[in-house]
Amino acid sequence: MKNLILSLALLVAFTQTTQSQNFFTKNGKISFFSKTSMENIDAVNNQVVSVVNNQTGDMAFSVLINGFLFKKALMQEHFNENYMESAKFPKASFKGKIADLAKIDLAKDGNYPVSVTGDLTMHGVTKNLTVPGNIIVKSGKFSAMATFNLLLADYNISIPKVVENNIAKSIEIKVDCNYEPK
Repeated sequence: MKNLILSLALLVAFTQTTQSQNFFTKNGKISFFSKTSMENIDAVNNQVVSVVNNQTGDMAFSVLINGFLFKKALMQEHFNENYMESAKFPKASFKGKIADLAKIDLAKDGNYPVSVTGDLTMHGVTKNLTVPGNIIVKSGKFSAMATFNLLLADYNISIPKVVENNIAKSIEIKVDCNYEPK
């Protein structure tokens, strides 16, 4: 139900004069990875909602924090309760624009390097960032992929001293979304 509400909210936010300009996914994937000498931590969320307008380059993402799945249940519990405080900050969102839109030809298969600039809101903090990525066009459909790093301190995510060596200060984020016309 929460995913449906997020989907509807994103669609309303990106209503355009012609619907064919919008591409949508409600099962995009965002994963993160923390590597330290003590422990590697990774999690994935396959319920990412995203909308892209191929005419303007506007792009938005919304992800429920408690949708991240870990290999160890205790890690997932600590992530939601102690670090991300998902009851207080239930989602992360990004609203931005593809800077290199003129380079993308949705009628021609290919891999198009792009950069996206916008505001990421997470844990109650909004920061502007620019992320390199790729738009892959195949058979009239496209996907978006990006890999970048975030500093936990930039989003007021504090790690207790007792486990500070188990969690990296910089976390690798991967985005992988397959879009359909909406």
